[in-house]
Amino acid sequence: MAYDLLLTGATVVLPGAATPVACDIAIAAGRIAALLAPGAEVPAQERVPLGGLVVMPGAIDAHLHLGHGKDISRPRVPGDADRESAAAAAGGITCFIPYLMATDRFGEILGDVIAVTTAGARIDFGYHPIISTEAQLAEVAACIRDWGAPSFKIFMNNRGGEGKRLGLPDIDDGFLLRLCEAAAAHGGMVCPHPETIELAWVLRERIMRDDPEGTGGLASWNASRPPFVEADAVQRAAYVARTAGAPLYVVHTSSAEALDAARRQRAAGARVFIETCPHYLTHDITWPGGAVGKINPPLREATDREALWRGLHDGSIDTVATDHVHRDITSKEGGIWAASPGCPGMETMLPVLLSEGHAKRGLSLPRIAALTSGNPARAMGLDHAKGAIAPGMDADFAIVDPAARWTVARDGVLSAAGYSIYEGWELTGRVVHALVRGRFVLRDGALDDGAVGTGHYMRRRLSHGASA
Repeated sequence: MAYDLLLTGATVVLPGAATPVACDIAIAAGRIAALLAPGAEVPAQERVPLGGLVVMPGAIDAHLHLGHGKDISRPRVPGDADRESAAAAAGGITCFIPYLMATDRFGEILGDVIAVTTAGARIDFGYHPIISTEAQLAEVAACIRDWGAPSFKIFMNNRGGEGKRLGLPDIDDGFLLRLCEAAAAHGGMVCPHPETIELAWVLRERIMRDDPEGTGGLASWNASRPPFVEADAVQRAAYVARTAGAPLYVVHTSSAEALDAARRQRAAGARVFIETCPHYLTHDITWPGGAVGKINPPLREATDREALWRGLHDGSIDTVATDHVHRDITSKEGGIWAASPGCPGMETMLPVLLSEGHAKRGLSLPRIAALTSGNPARAMGLDHAKGAIAPGMDADFAIVDPAARWTVARDGVLSAAGYSIYEGWELTGRVVHALVRGRFVLRDGALDDGAVGTGHYMRRRLSHGASA
């Protein structure tokens, strides 16, 4: 047969291989058709020599916020998906799963949200519904069955009016239990934002009384909701989920205490996937960027940062995702107490792991591929099509130069955020090409605008078994 595309001259991160393997990749109809010996003479409509680059499975960002302007609830126009999926492609991300935040019934809005996203997306995508109301809780089975959206976020901190900032109502642990029960009954998974807000209220009042102007910056923000506030909620959510029989995906683990809490529940029999984010691996409260680094959970101590790196090495942490927020830099005005939490991170996702993980800490390329592609595909019900370079899988690739040295600059930022917490950092490792279903969306570092609107909505079905 004549293949559509043949990628030659690279080493490839293959499932089960300890190091990248020299082979050529044949692509047909958007899927991997064959893995061939280097230099195999086969017919192909297009041949692309890769000159010693490394082909990794395209990254899957299982945690981000996609919205419109400063609103991060949902995209409103195709350009919203275009802009942020461009940033994703530059970071080696070929599929992402944003959180959909609303008080509407999802059956009434998901069709429109998917259509708007499809019209602008350069990469494939799914959605996680955020469950906040009784009507939405009643839709869990329909979201899984009709929309292929089996992962559900819950803000455990939305109590006492805390959710008003996001336009969401209060919930409680009884609501969490019922969501876990519904997920367990219908093949879903719960993704809690873990904070025990009653503890944070006490601490926030004390810290703000002692530092009303926020001159303590990131240290004060961390002290107002410290690691034990996160860890307490992790252990509570995992215990509730274990009792209900539901798997749990712990988002944005930021501290050693929260990581240990998740490990303990996993050891006790809970099905727990653990996620962390690049910013918790690279930044801490000593970062001089002040309120620009306000994130929730907060940036922690350097000791927490190193504990997370150890978790990546030892296999405790399953996935790395960005928690990307595209609000622009004006959202950081007013000091640490007034600034909006969150930061962009998609276009630096793989480069940061290549630089700070592979080049500096010896994290292997196969381990990075597992953290950013294989494990999120399995956790999120995408492993039927994505997450590995193997015949029959979607031809989604992040093709990287692990030795390339480059400096992050604001004028190169693609996200609508318009800034990066890595500005001025010299990184080792860069994404040269990105392909989605065999089509170049990024080629020689440049976006292909013909890819706008080619992203597919991915229906997901969870298949993981008794343990994460």
